[in-house]
Amino acid sequence: MSQDKLPPLRITDASAFGRVAVLMGGTSSEREVSLDSGRNVLAGLQARGIDAHAVDGIPALVDALVHGQFDRVFNILHGNRGGGEDGVLQGFLAAFEIPCTGSGVLGSALTMDKIRTKQVWMSTGLPTPRFLRLPPGADLRAAAEELGLPVFVKPSCEGSSVGAVRVDSAAALDEAERVQREYGGEMLMESLVVGDELTVAILGETALPSIRIVAREGWYDYKAKYLVEDTQYLCPGLEGNEEAAIRALALRAFQAAGASGWGRVDVMRDGDGRLWLLEVNTAPGMTSHSLVPKAAREFGVSFEELCWRILEQTL
Repeated sequence: MSQDKLPPLRITDASAFGRVAVLMGGTSSEREVSLDSGRNVLAGLQARGIDAHAVDGIPALVDALVHGQFDRVFNILHGNRGGGEDGVLQGFLAAFEIPCTGSGVLGSALTMDKIRTKQVWMSTGLPTPRFLRLPPGADLRAAAEELGLPVFVKPSCEGSSVGAVRVDSAAALDEAERVQREYGGEMLMESLVVGDELTVAILGETALPSIRIVAREGWYDYKAKYLVEDTQYLCPGLEGNEEAAIRALALRAFQAAGASGWGRVDVMRDGDGRLWLLEVNTAPGMTSHSLVPKAAREFGVSFEELCWRILEQTL
């Protein structure tokens, strides 16, 4: 598929989708972001005449499907443990033979786990920063000494930068240890790449224009993503051959991780121009601050059309 344009819409009749559940909210740490995304998706689908309805969380969806209320699901849950992005929901829907947007069981489960995603990338020769797997209770200070500062420490299976700590001094390890105690699960420690923060949205088999993110206060954390208005988004983030290279790399990384449908790949570009893969998001945000809608607009795709195209992949 050409990376310069999207294929024409396959479906033009809204009734072809039947009754659609827009699955949002849930019980993960990203609940509020998911609710915001879900409200936007619901409005976008309804504006195009689609019979779409909000459903909050997996238990409510299960009840609705048992009673035959929906024909397909637009999944805009974020995260794991009730967040609907870790393969559990996808397995349930596959068993019920209910079509759902986004990646299937394998892609969802794998990409929710940052450590295993990086292991797959390394096995296929794709570039990703050096890292260490930290089991519960691991010695963060010894790990930081082994990798060398600066590093990022973050839960292996969370999104939206939840629990991510930038460690550029021994003192900053105190905060990382606090997160480790509160989280209690497996952590990832990754060498920090100094350079440009970029992301590439994937829609079907097309990589959309990259976005370079310039956060006013250092790095693109939860606050910069959702709470402030001064984060800059430059789209496309690169030019010429460099832009073509990052889009090709992102698509390769997305597919290597078993992801499909739509999503987003986060990338760093160091001072020498080398690209480093960070992670895949298989149900990215669709809020006013979110990156996939921004990239789609640069490609000439409105928010409503973007929602339609994502849902169209379930047919």
